[in-house]
Amino acid sequence: MKNTFKIILSYLLITFNTYVLADQNSSTNILKVGVLAPLSGEFKTLGETILYSINLALHDIGNNAVKIYPKDSGSDKKKIIQACKEFQEEGIKIIIGPADSQFQEELKNFDDLIFLSLSNMDSNIKDNIVMVGINLESQLLAIKKFINKKKKKKTVILYPDNEFAKYVEKNIKLINFGNSRLFKYSKDPKVLTGQIEKLTNYKKRKTNLNDRIKKLEKSEDIRDVRELDELKQKYTLGKINFDSVIIIDFDNGLKSILASLAYTDVSEQEILIITANQWFDDSILSETSIKNFYFPSINLKNLKNFNQRFLETYKYKPNAITILAYDSIGLIYYFWKNNIKINSAKDFNFKKEIKGKIGNFKISDNKVIQKLKIYKLEDGSFIENKF
Repeated sequence: MKNTFKIILSYLLITFNTYVLADQNSSTNILKVGVLAPLSGEFKTLGETILYSINLALHDIGNNAVKIYPKDSGSDKKKIIQACKEFQEEGIKIIIGPADSQFQEELKNFDDLIFLSLSNMDSNIKDNIVMVGINLESQLLAIKKFINKKKKKKTVILYPDNEFAKYVEKNIKLINFGNSRLFKYSKDPKVLTGQIEKLTNYKKRKTNLNDRIKKLEKSEDIRDVRELDELKQKYTLGKINFDSVIIIDFDNGLKSILASLAYTDVSEQEILIITANQWFDDSILSETSIKNFYFPSINLKNLKNFNQRFLETYKYKPNAITILAYDSIGLIYYFWKNNIKINSAKDFNFKKEIKGKIGNFKISDNKVIQKLKIYKLEDGSFIENKF
């Protein structure tokens, strides 16, 4: 199977390079797009998948005037600098990539190039970099709108105490959640459980239940007997001092938080639970602690169709972020086709909403904001919540 992938990738690179050679004697009305992706090293598969996604986009565009110039970033500073120098020499101005935000300072030195990075670490256009990833600001905007629609008044925002904590706090400040409070938690499961117990007043609620049960056990009143039967089905007694919770975490961190909330008897029937950074992770479907929660994300129908088409074409499932490479080609082509000049990253500012595979998004006021849908994990399935 790997040999098949290598053959397909080699064919794509030969095809791209053939286009480049053909440019020398062809019309000047050519759209040249560079691609900076890891085609070697640890993340080689991601780089290959980005190229495959771009190839699908080229097929849909169906215009031979679009030429792709892929270069290897290798997740290495020296390779990125060398690739950028080659882009300059070849007269390529707009580049899709890199996939992360690690080498922003190096990219800024090439101020005559424009990068559409697949990273989601910043919603703002900075210097010559536009990050098209699903940024946290867009997610929080969608969450705020949803919370307001649900008329929730007391929100707790949970996020891990790690190297991204300041980044999370900066984005939260951009969004006015009203009556909310921040709660930073430890990634150590033993410490985390105690923190969530304190947040939810678990021990007091547990004591309330035990005290009430002891009192009712002494009564023979039929109403007390009924209440006793009901209380024996519960784990705690008493209200929690918030009506909604936002969890800014993913993967195992998210699962740990959900498990801790379930342990402290936080009911999704009473508390609105919303998460960020959730890309329809199938592994969350087997999470047994919290059965129902909400999250903002890209268009699920489009994502499924894209993944299915990719699978049928290349025989494996793509990385989630590669759909962004598909949309990036479409965005660049739209500007070029409509004779909108792109001389700097700020020229991507556009008054209208743009429709992509991820859904609608807008680039204006030097900021990229995606219009995300709200989905619900319900009984083992992802369901769009239309509100």
